[in-house]
Amino acid sequence: MSSFFFNFFIFFLGIIELGNAKFHFKGQKKYPTVYVDPSGHGKFVTIQSAIDSIPQNNQYWICIIIKPGQYREQVKIPREKPYIYLKGDKNGEVIVTWDAHGSIDTDATFTTEANNTIVESITFINSYNYPPKRNKHPRVVAVAVVISGDKCVFYKCKFLGFQDTLWDVQGRHYFKFCTIEGAVDFIFGNGKSIYENCTISVNAGALNGLIGYITAHGRENVNDTSGFVFKNCNVIGNGQIFLGRPWRQYARVLFYDSSMSNVITPQGWDVGVFGGKEKQLTFAEERCKGMGSNTSKRVLWKAILSKHELQHLISLSFIDNEGWIVKQPLNVLK
Repeated sequence: MSSFFFNFFIFFLGIIELGNAKFHFKGQKKYPTVYVDPSGHGKFVTIQSAIDSIPQNNQYWICIIIKPGQYREQVKIPREKPYIYLKGDKNGEVIVTWDAHGSIDTDATFTTEANNTIVESITFINSYNYPPKRNKHPRVVAVAVVISGDKCVFYKCKFLGFQDTLWDVQGRHYFKFCTIEGAVDFIFGNGKSIYENCTISVNAGALNGLIGYITAHGRENVNDTSGFVFKNCNVIGNGQIFLGRPWRQYARVLFYDSSMSNVITPQGWDVGVFGGKEKQLTFAEERCKGMGSNTSKRVLWKAILSKHELQHLISLSFIDNEGWIVKQPLNVLK
């Protein structure tokens, strides 16, 4: 059997398993689409049940369209289910909430372990500590989202929490027009990610005078290609916060052409437990503006990037040198 007919056969089997899936079109391409509706008018009433219906080791994009509503559930895309596109309704809010806490490994509201995941227009909340001024729970690890697959895109999403909101574990990820909120290490991990045109919302005012941390990057050695790049972002909020501290001894974070409000502490960066290894860290700011961008009192070991290093980090090729983003169903580069 030729590879064409074999692939078509596998595709056909996948569609049969999805039941009465409709088809969504992008140019000449089409892919099956299923619907989630909490009112019961779709085939599924929970997001997880729709994910569970998708065949393992699927090799074709499948779109799960989610109707507006509050979804109180813990959602996970396992490693063996790539090519899932979770699409929220543009005209109404899709909010997914869970309140597990204490473990970064098992308690996230939303987890994707799969390669080739797209998520659009969905809000993920870990409500254990959030909103921080409206509950009496102690401040503990309470993860909203975990991303460990490669080639994942998040577009117009919100990630809301207080401590350890977004665990950007590993892999290449692109975030555009997203909002990430928190107070302590609320964007952490060893991802190789670009955050573009995103809002970094600081709620460190609830730390009762303590200074918070936006990032905690986990780059472990000089040959590790990972890093967090914040490009054309807007840092707002309340309280005082560091731009980052290292989770591992070669942490790499860049804020580029971004607006910073006065929530940024004058020192900008903290060495954490890696005192004496400051030269191994790559914590940099370039072309930023706003009251919090004044670097005159920054730590002396803040990195100064060469033109080549800067261009490498801010280019889309930092995460995509083979064109995987434009091959996905959602055109985030328009």
